[in-house]
Amino acid sequence: MAPAKENDSQTSQQAAPPIKKPRLEDVHDEDDGNGEQLAVKRKQTVTDRSKQCPYLDTINRHLLDFDFEKLCSVSLTRINVYACLVCGKYFQGRGTNTHAYTHSVAESHHVFLNLSTLKFYCLPDNYEIIDSSLDDIKYVLDPVFAVRDIRSLDREDVKQSRTVDGTFYHPGVVGLNNIKANDYCNVILQALSHVKPIRDFFLMEKNYANIKRPPGDTAFTLVQRFGELLRKLWNPRNFKAHVSPHEMLQAVVLWSNKQFQITKQGDPIEFLSWFLHSLHKQLRGNKQPDSSVINRSFLGEMKIYTRKLPPTELDDVQKQLLLATDEYQEKEETSTFLYLTCDLPATPLFIDELRENIIPQVNLYQLLAKFNSISEKEYKTYKDNFLKRFEITRLPKYVILYIKRFTKNTFFLEKNPTIVNFPVKNVDFGDILTEDNKKTHQYTKYNLVANIVHDGEPNSGTYRCHILQKSTNQWYEMQDLHVTNILPQMITLTEAYIQIYELQESDET
Repeated sequence: MAPAKENDSQTSQQAAPPIKKPRLEDVHDEDDGNGEQLAVKRKQTVTDRSKQCPYLDTINRHLLDFDFEKLCSVSLTRINVYACLVCGKYFQGRGTNTHAYTHSVAESHHVFLNLSTLKFYCLPDNYEIIDSSLDDIKYVLDPVFAVRDIRSLDREDVKQSRTVDGTFYHPGVVGLNNIKANDYCNVILQALSHVKPIRDFFLMEKNYANIKRPPGDTAFTLVQRFGELLRKLWNPRNFKAHVSPHEMLQAVVLWSNKQFQITKQGDPIEFLSWFLHSLHKQLRGNKQPDSSVINRSFLGEMKIYTRKLPPTELDDVQKQLLLATDEYQEKEETSTFLYLTCDLPATPLFIDELRENIIPQVNLYQLLAKFNSISEKEYKTYKDNFLKRFEITRLPKYVILYIKRFTKNTFFLEKNPTIVNFPVKNVDFGDILTEDNKKTHQYTKYNLVANIVHDGEPNSGTYRCHILQKSTNQWYEMQDLHVTNILPQMITLTEAYIQIYELQESDET
């Protein structure tokens, strides 16, 4: 009978249900009500605190200036920099023992903005502030333009903007700060900011957002810095009616290997030439006319005819024999240009008593005659002399004229004070084109959009700039921070140095 009992015990063991371990979810379900309520309450207090920060009224918009380099004012690091919105200074970090935390405790300044993520924080409590009233500060730090905004910049119904202190200004017509001797850069930056294709391209950040930074210690490319500056110049919601080009100039000094300095006066035409080539290169441009916005706007084409002159000490027979050789035949080459150099006639050495105070004058069309494919100009090298003539085959949409005022001789730099008489509208470049080249151009009339002037001595002196505001059709004179209205008749009386003309793509007169 014993085996039967064993079977019974086995069946009873099989029939007993197994002991279940409580699942983790079931445990949570038991006190589900309390846990969820606590989490919701905690979340609510955090969001309430974020949305109801008691320190927002301490923000001082008059002191906020985001034009300077984003460095911690104590440690000079670029990493994780915050701006104190009470005093405007920059500090690193947010955690305990960081410069921003120390500043918030020592000075009782509580509202900070992360300059890279554009998020606002309250220190030392260390919570994020979410408030739509702070959006204007974000926009000043990083202005964003939609296509619609860019199209409306030149419309006649554009309203004036107003700064925090109540000053009215037109976007685009704001002064640039002269840090020490950088007015030669400022005038070029102002002039380029009023060239429509350049402005429209650089106001849209996505056009150059994917340009990679080369290896090295350069934190930003020249293209990005120029884009930032243009967006600040055309920002309709600025806190002040001027912009400091500090970051832009830092990039210029770095990328030009200190060829162009903030502390030393330079030549605007050298800066313009270097700047346009550097932008073109960074935008991955090549020799094709459509490869970058720089070439699309400024690149023209010309033919240069060169013939060598025989030495003057030879007699006529020897000269004739030399002229018959291949070396002395006229050679033709095709070249591109970003600007045209106009040579001023030499100033008279001796002036009679009656004409003592008369400043020599010359017509712009006389200067442009150099490019009519007939006029020849002599060029000397240390051993040979050449005669060159120039024939423009393709005019760009924007023509830059460089009026050569300075000549260097063995001893010193001389300035030619000749005044150039030029019309502000309807300058017809078709007059200097040959008949065949004229047929390839539908329009040849140009209007002045920017004029750069040099005042004072050749080695020092100052630069100022005249620009046309398209929306109001008003001319402005800009010299660093000073912006004043000017009559177009007054512009022609100045010692023009660099001019930018825009093609008039209609038959208006």
